[in-house]
Amino acid sequence: MSDLVAAVLAGGEGRRFRPYTELIPKPMVPVGSEERPLLEYIVWWLARHGVRDLVFLVGYRWRQVAAYFRDGSQWGVRIRYSVDDERYSNTGGALLKAWKLGLLGSDVVLVWYGDILAPLDVGALLSTHRKSGARATLAVARGYRVPVGVARVEDGRVVELVEKPMLPIYATIGILALDPSVLGEAGEALGSSFDVMGDLIPWMIGRGMRVQAYIHEGPWYDVGSMERYAKLDEAGLGEFLKAPPLKVESH
Repeated sequence: MSDLVAAVLAGGEGRRFRPYTELIPKPMVPVGSEERPLLEYIVWWLARHGVRDLVFLVGYRWRQVAAYFRDGSQWGVRIRYSVDDERYSNTGGALLKAWKLGLLGSDVVLVWYGDILAPLDVGALLSTHRKSGARATLAVARGYRVPVGVARVEDGRVVELVEKPMLPIYATIGILALDPSVLGEAGEALGSSFDVMGDLIPWMIGRGMRVQAYIHEGPWYDVGSMERYAKLDEAGLGEFLKAPPLKVESH
């Protein structure tokens, strides 16, 4: 996967993470027993799977991210940066700008949302994408646990209540393989500020483009809010949070 580019979406303001994000960008929020930045675990996971070329799509307080990760050499990868601006915004706009800058290559780009932690088999996702001939392949998980109780109502009366049920659906988990040339076509139709999941993928499906599913059987966590952050199950993520030990000098 030496020629693969991974685009990590890390430019949001993190409004659901306030007051943390009034001082630091969400990708830098500490995670795990070693309290390393959320984004660092994504970098380590991609590096372990042979992905060496990363592009960070940054915006809010992006200089903190760049000051910490720099060129990525400490992690054995190359990191480049594409900074959001007023014209190119939202997740799709950020990808479109990076594509126009020539940062995403021409074969396939692995898109990873910067608040998603998932021990996903990157090679299997890409194999599924290439074998299917799809222009996008979404990583999805079987079932989704609703974070609230769900009531069944008949004639104004609650006849059943299930607390936090698991719905039998396929949930997207914020990771996908994408043919980057799609971004040029989408830019002409959707403009320069659009959402990947909310706009780009539905537009592709509507145009008859093949969008494949890759089923991720393992755990995954959307660390998109303070509530979800507080409930993060470190043990459940297993290998994903096992970064190399920090070198601490004692005096």
